Amino acid sequence: MATASVGSVRKRSSRIPLTYVVALVPVAVALNIVGGQINGILKLPTFLDMIGTAVVAIVLGPWWGALVGASTNIIASFIGGPIGLPFAACNVVGALVWGYAIRMGFGKTFWSFGLVNVVTAFFVSLTAVPIYVFIFGGATGHFSDIMTAAFIGMGQNLFVSVFSSNILVSLADKIISGFVALAIIEALPANLTSHLTLPKSEGMGKVMWITGGVVVGLAIALVMMMVQG
Repeated sequence: MATASVGSVRKRSSRIPLTYVVALVPVAVALNIVGGQINGILKLPTFLDMIGTAVVAIVLGPWWGALVGASTNIIASFIGGPIGLPFAACNVVGALVWGYAIRMGFGKTFWSFGLVNVVTAFFVSLTAVPIYVFIFGGATGHFSDIMTAAFIGMGQNLFVSVFSSNILVSLADKIISGFVALAIIEALPANLTSHLTLPKSEGMGKVMWITGGVVVGLAIALVMMMVQG
């Protein structure tokens, strides 16, 4: 009886109040849209439209993250045009990978958390390639189109060229997004994150790890810009 009681207490402790859910989901959608708009204005070799998706997928769960991801692309299509609407599938896939990977215990250390971001980038790119090829003919006006053209010029077929360019962009983007999301999660109330198993480090150690992760993503993006420049 005592064991059952302890189990029920633990189960209740992992439940997040609906008020937090209602507050966090729209804020995450807004964060995604703002990030995507800034990325578009600055013409960066990233996307920055999945930071909120990562936060919600990790904190609330993969399907809440999927809701944020799909909502982001639907709302953004009314702002910047329908070109991003099919890529809602990519935002959903990213949420599912982040959310389930963390819940399966793959993000316990900073190294493994970084690997989760890399795996997320891989699956998002796999989802994006057929959208690029079959709906847009391989180009959407994004920075990655330059690299796609370069790979095609090297003799690669369209699918391989689109994947090669997209995975490079996605690696930079998901590493940055994942570690920025981790920083945001660290700032959330403890009762929102107490059920999570995330990388642990004290004081400046955690700041340095998170900053290092973001710097790695930025370095990949900078290299791409220099090569194409």
